[in-house]
Amino acid sequence: MKKEKKIPDQTQRQPGKETKMKPQPEIIRKGYKGSEKLKNKVALITGGDSGIGRSVAVHFAREGANIAIVYLEEDKDAKKTSEMVKAEGSDCIIIAGDLRDAVFCEKVVEQCISKFGKLNVVVNNAAMQFAQDSLLQINDPQLHQTFETNIYSYFRITRAALKYLNEGDCIINTSSVTAYRGSDHLIDYASTKGAIVSFTRSLSKNLAAKKIRVNGVAPGPIWTPLIPATLDNVSDFGRDTPLGRPGQPSEVAPAYVYLACEDSSYVTGQFIHVNGGEIIGG
Repeated sequence: MKKEKKIPDQTQRQPGKETKMKPQPEIIRKGYKGSEKLKNKVALITGGDSGIGRSVAVHFAREGANIAIVYLEEDKDAKKTSEMVKAEGSDCIIIAGDLRDAVFCEKVVEQCISKFGKLNVVVNNAAMQFAQDSLLQINDPQLHQTFETNIYSYFRITRAALKYLNEGDCIINTSSVTAYRGSDHLIDYASTKGAIVSFTRSLSKNLAAKKIRVNGVAPGPIWTPLIPATLDNVSDFGRDTPLGRPGQPSEVAPAYVYLACEDSSYVTGQFIHVNGGEIIGG
């Protein structure tokens, strides 16, 4: 197997900025051809300014969807994503704010509806993580921040969106490989990702009668701003996978396209594992 080049060591402050990453993540492959799978759809993507969220936004746009992006404070990244979406011929709005705020979650959905008049695809993707060597180092402020961002916001955004979702619409939640195999240094983060799996499976049963599908993606090590902003040593990131390298956002986003479009009309309560070859249960 060809040995992949190591990522150069680098650090950032959380939440991290894609503009500062070296190398820059690949957002969409040059050869990716859209086929109007999401034509006339509207998608709301949390954490859509960079990384996986940016890639999903651009792929959805290439498939014909208009996009609403929610982000914390990374204005430059969000504006760049908006430009990339518009370059695909789709419209885009960007909404800055803290998803830990329940009122803001309500406003996000209302702004999307005010702009586009409808909502068809909800992608809950925003996340934070704080690496700690011991459970004793995870204090209550960190615990609250991790859970409020990573799982409370999924409940709140989805709850606000449900009044506008109809038969054929869908919800896609971002979990993680850590939900299935655990993580010794991301205990609280992995716990929220496990909660997302249960949330997805439970909600899928709850909404099945309304023909609203609920699925998720469980990425492995993907090269996004969250990595240099939260991990000390990124040079070996992803090299312990069977494929021997980290994945690119461009390699994850097509899974979201599949779950968002009619191709997956008989799929609900499921997760797609894009993790470099790690074989896991669930």
